[in-house]
This record gives sequence, C-alpha cells and structure tokens, in this order.
Amino acid sequence: MRRWMMLALGTAAQTVACTFLYGLPYTSETLRRDNGLTLSQVGLLIACPTVGLMLTLIAWGALADRFGERVVITSGLAMTAVLLSLGATVNGLVPLGVLLALAGAASASVSAASGRLVVGWFSARERGLAMGIRQTSTPLGMGIAALVVPTLAARSGVAGTVLFCAVLCGVVAVFVGSLTSDPPRTARSVGQEPAPNPYRHSGLWRVHASSALLCVPQFATNAFAMVFLIDVRGWSAVHAGQLLVVSQVLGAASRVVAGRWSDRVGSRMRPMRQLSVCIAVVMGATALGALWPSPLTDLAMVVACGITASTNGLAFTATAELAGSAWSGRAMGVQNTGQNLAASLTPPLLGGLIASAGYARGFLLAGVLAAAACFVIPVRGSSKAHS
Repeated sequence: MRRWMMLALGTAAQTVACTFLYGLPYTSETLRRDNGLTLSQVGLLIACPTVGLMLTLIAWGALADRFGERVVITSGLAMTAVLLSLGATVNGLVPLGVLLALAGAASASVSAASGRLVVGWFSARERGLAMGIRQTSTPLGMGIAALVVPTLAARSGVAGTVLFCAVLCGVVAVFVGSLTSDPPRTARSVGQEPAPNPYRHSGLWRVHASSALLCVPQFATNAFAMVFLIDVRGWSAVHAGQLLVVSQVLGAASRVVAGRWSDRVGSRMRPMRQLSVCIAVVMGATALGALWPSPLTDLAMVVACGITASTNGLAFTATAELAGSAWSGRAMGVQNTGQNLAASLTPPLLGGLIASAGYARGFLLAGVLAAAACFVIPVRGSSKAHS
C-alpha cells in the first residue's frame, strides 16, 4: 500500500508541473488576440518554461541521487509556486517569459526526482506499469489545462492561468512534503568501488536519442492541435479544448497499456519500436487530413495526440534500469534534457515551417522523425527489464 501512495504522490506532483509546463499552448489564441503575436512568437513564449527546465534537469537529478526525492520535489514545487505567483503580477512579455523560464527551471525537480521515486519503490515485474501510470501525469496535466485554461484565459487572461498553476503547485508541494518517503536504498560498503558509469556503453545514448526524436510528433500535436482545429476546421477555442481533453485521456491510457505490455514481454524497447511505427503512420494520416479537411481530420488529430504520448514511460523506465540506482537520477536528468530540448525547439521551429509551408508539411516532418527513431531504438542487448 505504501508504494502505491508514493506512486500517487509522484504522479500528482508531475501532473501539476505538467499543467503549468504544457498548459501554455492552450493560451495561444489569447496571446495572438490580445498581444498581436505571430505563431512563431507564440511558440517562443510557450517554449520558455521547457528551456528553463532543460537547463537544470541534470543538476536536480544529481541532487536526488545524493539527498533523496522528497526534499528535491518539495523544494522545487514550492519555488515554482512562488515564481508563478510573481509571473501573474508582471507587465510585459519579456518579464513574463523570464519568470516562466525560472519557474520551469524549478519544476525540473519533479521531472528529475518523481520518476526515480517510482522506480525505487517497484520491482521489475511491476515497474513498467508503475512508470506508465506515473507518465499519465503529462496527458492528465494537459487534460486539466485543455479543460480549464481556454475558458480561464478568455475570462482572466494569461495572468489568471499562471496564478491557477501556482496554486496547484503550492498545494501539491505541501502534500509531498508531508507524506512522501524516499525508497529504501542499498548501503554501500566502506571502500567499495563507485558504481560504473553507464554512459560508457551506447545503450543509454540510443534511448535518449530515439526518445528525443519521438518528442517531435508529441509536441507538434500538443503545441498546434488547438490552433490547427481553429484555423483548419473552424472550431472555437473552448470547443477545441474540450475535444482535446479526449486526446489526453487517450494519451494517459496509452502510457499505462504500453507499460504493462513491456512488463509482460520483459522488454521496454521492443514495444517502443513498434509504437514508433504506429506514430509515423498516424502523423502521416494527420498530414493528409490537413490537405483534405473532413471530420476524419478531427479523429486523426485526437488519435495522434494520444498515441504520440505512449512511448515516454518506456524510455524513462529503460533509462533507470540501464543506469542503475546510483546513476538513475542523473540519467533521468539527461533523458529529460534531451526530451525537453526537442520539446522547446519544436514549437518555434515547426511553427515557422507551418507558417511558411502549411500544417501538412509540418506534421509530415514529425512523422518522418518518428520513423527514424525506429532505427535508433536499441532493441538488442539493452532492453531487458532488470530487477
């Protein structure tokens, strides 16, 4: 029972962090309307939190390796709440962007430590399922944002949205600090050699690289699904947000199913490779839907938003298992850094491509990168689930 409580707390912490980190795209229409921004400029502001997060992930992971998960998650969420509260009071896009970047840097504590918390409390036979549940935090956070943020942004502007995220982070920080326990750690004997560096082998690097490639279709859909539905299909912002709640539920379910699948087959990477093929096909279908819009276009976008989220838990679980307990915090920091580098670059760069060449070419490029990930994923010799 205790381990499931730790899973719930870790998932809650990551969910509220994701509501902030990935909820900003749902303010895109408000930003364009109220501030006269171009799609590329909106993408740049949306990327600020992930840029800040990316710069501090490895440092937070090293702190989790040394001091434990509880103190890292609690302090990081508390700092995020304070910085977002300040962000709700400033005037001007530059000060807001700076505070969003700093809040993203503080929220990196959750990304670096909550996965380590879950892996530490579960055995290999359940770890894929547990990490899949923990990884539902991203689509759950996005689902909360899709349900709440469009209406909130329309009524209270971006400041109201930022304050809402601050309150969520502050409340969960109190629960984590009060109830979380670090997983048991194996004591190292005096004079025992330090754990070997897992980066001397290619397996971890290939997991990081393939996962970063698969982030492009995920954030292509997450960043531009709403404006796509508005521009191409004529949806209102509120109704588009409500439709995208369905996609986030599908994304959460896909992560749990993928995690359980990996437990049953004793491999994280074989399911990840097969899912990357499916992602490439679905992104191709979404590109076709952009060229010939129809009700099937809406279905393709919902499925794309869901299935592109399915591989994250597999990559994180494989990272922790390949790295071992002594390196898992740092390795998850590196894993998160690669993913968030792709996440931060995708909105502005793909936004520029979409603005000049159309949605179809942007979504097709994302599908091609997913297909490329198939050849990078290290299926042989590095994908077994370890105890």
